[in-house]
Amino acid sequence: MVLELYKTPQALSNSQVKNDENCLDYLKPSVFRDGDLVLGVFFPLYYMEPEREMIQLSFLLKPEYKVVASWWLWKNYQHVLAFHFAIREINKNPHLLPNMSLGFQFYNGFPSDQFNLWSTLHWLSGQGIFVPNYNCKKQDKSVAIIAGTTATFSAEIGTLLELYKIPQLHPLLKKIQFRNSAGYDISFHETRHDVVQYDIQNIVNFPVGLGLMVNIGKFFSKSSHDQALVINEEMIEWPIAFKETPQSVCSQSCGPGFRKVPQEGRPVCCYTCTFCTDRDISNQTDAEQCIPCADHEYPNMERNRCLPKLVTFLAFEESLGMALACMALCFSVLTAAILWVFVKHRDTPIVKANNRTLRYILRITLLLCFLCSLLFLGRPNTATCLLQQITFGLVFTVAVSTVLAKTITVILAFKVTKPGRTIRRLLVSGASNSVIPICFLIQLALCGIWLGTSPPFIDTDAHSEHGHIILVCNKGSATAFYCVLGYLGSLALASFTVAFLARNLPDTFNEAKFLTFSMLVFCSVWVTFLPVYHSTKGKVMVAVEVFSILASSAGLLGCIFLPKCYIILLRPERNSLKGLKKRASSKGF
Repeated sequence: MVLELYKTPQALSNSQVKNDENCLDYLKPSVFRDGDLVLGVFFPLYYMEPEREMIQLSFLLKPEYKVVASWWLWKNYQHVLAFHFAIREINKNPHLLPNMSLGFQFYNGFPSDQFNLWSTLHWLSGQGIFVPNYNCKKQDKSVAIIAGTTATFSAEIGTLLELYKIPQLHPLLKKIQFRNSAGYDISFHETRHDVVQYDIQNIVNFPVGLGLMVNIGKFFSKSSHDQALVINEEMIEWPIAFKETPQSVCSQSCGPGFRKVPQEGRPVCCYTCTFCTDRDISNQTDAEQCIPCADHEYPNMERNRCLPKLVTFLAFEESLGMALACMALCFSVLTAAILWVFVKHRDTPIVKANNRTLRYILRITLLLCFLCSLLFLGRPNTATCLLQQITFGLVFTVAVSTVLAKTITVILAFKVTKPGRTIRRLLVSGASNSVIPICFLIQLALCGIWLGTSPPFIDTDAHSEHGHIILVCNKGSATAFYCVLGYLGSLALASFTVAFLARNLPDTFNEAKFLTFSMLVFCSVWVTFLPVYHSTKGKVMVAVEVFSILASSAGLLGCIFLPKCYIILLRPERNSLKGLKKRASSKGF
């Protein structure tokens, strides 16, 4: 097998090789025997003088190798014979490796501290020049190595092979401790933490024809998790064949704004660049993870830095706020106009019918309902956050309880058949009007408990709108809020039920049908409000609440008072005793 290390320009016979005094000038760098499993073997068989090697190091840059050896170390040939014999015996025995064969890749292990890593680097990369993480071998079946004939040689290359997770077949390797020629303590025991240092050298062809070894960096290794590599790229002199610095990755670098995602089933140097999410950034190349921005910041379009968010709210100046404010003011003006019409025609039959006082209370309350929606617009503060919900709950309670009182009054009026009865006394005394303060006090108690336990406060919403922090009023206690809303809903349901029962009473003297329809609209608005309110956030949530207030108030105003205004302003002949009697006689009342 030693003769296979020779490679001459012509095929040389064994006798010619033995008689050629310059046979050491023609050598192969390795001998390979294929197998299902391949062992890497390093035995020192010939020695090279450093000075002569310096001149001949150009072989590292070519696909064909020419090594000039100084002399043979014939005493180590016995190890080669023993190894070759062992391989043959293993392959002939079918019980040792069933259905498998054992091959080898043989290298000369230079018996020198300065050059003992050359063959190892050649074995790792598959060519003379060593590029980190690069392997030109098309099929690597190597499973382990046999490293040299001495513990010193095995220890010298042990740290390098450990980086590539190459198993060692030396049983005493972990017990080896020594000091190398550079003066560093070397140990391969897992519990020791000695620093191992390697010089990284570059072959510089200066002057022309003379290969010089120049240190361009260092590699430090304290453990498999504590390593450092320092290289001065400006000092590297690449061969002419290389147009640029060789890349040891199969993917392009991920720039700022991206993160690396490993490709499953491929080497660790292969990855995909993924753009950071709309809340994260990466401000460095080849970032493993994106960094989330703080709550008061947001990523820019390139996802490489965080920008401060702008504070915003549902303002009067923006289109949505302006539209809602105009609606509230228009309905308020309409309510005031209707109130003026009823005051001006207060002596007509249609105005005096069915408790004129309740009509005035309801119109004034509806005016406050429209105006209270303005509290939800503009920059929130402590006062507006408290007044929003409390004013809304109390004012709407008065409005709904007034409708309930009007409906009860209508029912009592048509239950009176004989003077002196209890129902007549209740009607004359205005007992139905007491519903309003009772309902109001109950709602006031609920609001007081709300304010005393967990009142509304100013809060921020940093996630609903990209690049903005929205100022909103937090309800404080969600339980108290839904208690107030639930109580208001129960009053609305009671008013709708009573009005529905009174819908068939003669409409010449009352508006029972209009009251029924107005409460149906009111209940429909707030039943629709709940799911929509919970599915929105930020400014839209506030806008939904304001719109619900305006829609429900407009439903009461339109259904109860617009029919009366139509008769007062456009059909005055029907707003007289003569007209009412004629209308009643035509319907058989």
